[in-house]
This record gives sequence, structure tokens and C-alpha cells, in this order.
Amino acid sequence: MRTIMKSALPLFALLFSLVVAGPALAIDLDSAKAQGLVGEKLDGYVGIVTSSPSPDLTKMVNDINLRRRDSYRAIADKTAGATLNAVEKLAAEKLIRKTPSGQYVEKSPGQWVKKP
Repeated sequence: MRTIMKSALPLFALLFSLVVAGPALAIDLDSAKAQGLVGEKLDGYVGIVTSSPSPDLTKMVNDINLRRRDSYRAIADKTAGATLNAVEKLAAEKLIRKTPSGQYVEKSPGQWVKKP
């Protein structure tokens, strides 16, 4: 029994590091913005600024954008005369306005600039 446990220790260590360290390596939106990896787009969504995004970064951006779209759609559905596009544009204006200086925002489609 002890031999089995000793030989299983490296496997347990690997699994533990994947479970515990894996999520710790994931980046959050604020950190990604501060590092210049992503920015706020003119359409109300997050865009990837870096030319070589990690899979974690791409997944995070996709997840955030799906949640934003759901929120924007819910607002449009609850607001008489509002369209999804109008809600997206309004959200973009607010998000870009509150973006701190030095972080990326989209100036025109696909053109990123650091906010002054």
C-alpha cells in the first residue's frame, strides 16, 4: 500500500498544481487592461490589443463579451424603442469615458490608442 501511495505522490502533486495554480494564472479584465492586452471597443465590447493573445486571454474576452451582449440585449428588450445597436453604442461611450488614462480604447474600428 505504501508503494502505491509513494508512486502516486507525483501524480497528486501535478493534479494539485493544475487545480490550485491553474486558476491563479488566469488574468482578469482589469489586469489585462492595465497591462495593455485589451481595451474598450467602439461597439461596447472588449477587444484584444496584443498581437499574440494567450488562450486564457481570448477565452476571458469572449466570455465577457457574451455576458455584455446578454446584458445589452436585456436592456434593449426592456426599453421601449431601444435597439441592441443603440444600447451597445451608449455602453461603449460610457465605458470609454470611464477608461483610465494610459489604457487602450478603440479610436476607429481596429485602431487602438492609449487614452490620454
